[in-house]
Amino acid sequence: MLKQITDDLIADLAGLPFGPPTAYVYNPLVYARPSWDLYCVKYGQGRPEALLWGMNPGPFGMAQVGVPFGEVGFARDWLGIEAPVGKPPREHPKRPVDGFACTRSEVSGARLWGWAKDAYGTPEAFFSRFFIVNYCPLVFMEASGRNRTPDKLPAGEREALFAACDRAMLRTIGHFGPRYVIGVGKFAEDRLRAVLAGTGRDVVIGRVPHPSPASPLANRGWADLMTKALGDLGLCG
Repeated sequence: MLKQITDDLIADLAGLPFGPPTAYVYNPLVYARPSWDLYCVKYGQGRPEALLWGMNPGPFGMAQVGVPFGEVGFARDWLGIEAPVGKPPREHPKRPVDGFACTRSEVSGARLWGWAKDAYGTPEAFFSRFFIVNYCPLVFMEASGRNRTPDKLPAGEREALFAACDRAMLRTIGHFGPRYVIGVGKFAEDRLRAVLAGTGRDVVIGRVPHPSPASPLANRGWADLMTKALGDLGLCG
């Protein structure tokens, strides 16, 4: 089922146009598909209590290795995922895709997977309760190489993008049937609420702080904030 959801999402996104200031668009579900498939096979076969949703890939995380919040070291050494990674059709010279040879660390991913390792010990213990996915699989970059998040796209581009990602989100929730769906940050929480509105699904929608280094709050001890937020939702322990 996850394979079909992925195939359909790739097809839905393939023809979408994005104009300036977006200059480059990467889709790691295409060029890093083996890593994503391995992640789903290893950790996406159960019925977790909660799905954690990120916004979209970071340039040194999933954009490199195809795993959500995919800091290279944690993806390879803790999750046990390493697979061939190709290249996007157009690559920004300042943001090359080096796959598992990437030497840059994705801070958000290091924080999230570092917390999971400290809290649960093994990937199997963590994924028995959680699964992590991104709402949007695309990476958007300006000509300068600056990252551009989906919420900053023009309204017309957002509408078509969100329609495709909303469908995949709803199908993913239907596949796993979790008790909780949790946005990592406000954007993902907002999309969850919009997608689930009026569906009648008996699911708890929540939010945890985003581990981005752009967040002053996250820079003052994100792991403790994450544990508290999940505890407030009834998900720790």
